[in-house]
Amino acid sequence: MPTEEPKFVLVLKDGAFELRDYATTVVAEVTVKGGQQDAGRKGFHLLAGYIFGGNDAGEKIAMTAPVTKIAKGEKIAMTAPMMRIAGEGDWLVRLNMPRRYALADLPLPNDKAVTIKAVPTVRLAILRFSGLTGEANVADETTRLFAIVAARGLVPVGPLSIALYSPPWTSWFLRRNEVMLSVAVGA
Repeated sequence: MPTEEPKFVLVLKDGAFELRDYATTVVAEVTVKGGQQDAGRKGFHLLAGYIFGGNDAGEKIAMTAPVTKIAKGEKIAMTAPMMRIAGEGDWLVRLNMPRRYALADLPLPNDKAVTIKAVPTVRLAILRFSGLTGEANVADETTRLFAIVAARGLVPVGPLSIALYSPPWTSWFLRRNEVMLSVAVGA
């Protein structure tokens, strides 16, 4: 059975670049400290604990994709990517909950670090890439995404996210990843 992904409306597709509109989505999220990859591992471990039964109902919740990482406290520069990809910092690691759950239907996490919330509708500029998500590769893809966004006259309105769709045992060259940037609707 394929892993559930959030539904979206495809607004524009041009090669690896897409504009997508997402409806409100329910997520589990946690804030962790560390570098981009280390924080992703720590955050996923906490979220996996929640979905594998670490909640007040002892309920197992199906795994979804992607796992998303967002640098907290980042400021968006309109002309260049100013993302803290390298170095230590606070990262928000997020996992979408299966669509069958409304916010009120989800069990409460046993770990107080895990938060359940609804993320409002959003338009995302997305650049898909394969391979590993090390700092240098993500920095290159981020630079490409910002160049495309600027060339199309789109206006960034939120932080950049790194989305990982493939399980860790997937060969590096087959991994599906995306860098995603919230942009103004109507831009």
